[in-house]
Amino acid sequence: MVDHGGVLPRHEPTDAEWKLLAPLVPRPATGRPRVSDRQVINGMVYKIRTGISWRDLP
Repeated sequence: MVDHGGVLPRHEPTDAEWKLLAPLVPRPATGRPRVSDRQVINGMVYKIRTGISWRDLP
């Protein structure tokens, strides 16, 4: 989890929510290494909650 000085941004799932989501994320079979699954989920949740376009994601 990213340290934000004790403040959790609204778009990031909490640790408890992540424990529920983590088993649902498929494991990589082969290929190049992936970025953090949590980072990808955070990006999807941020996009859904804010309505930002995909190309505007950081």
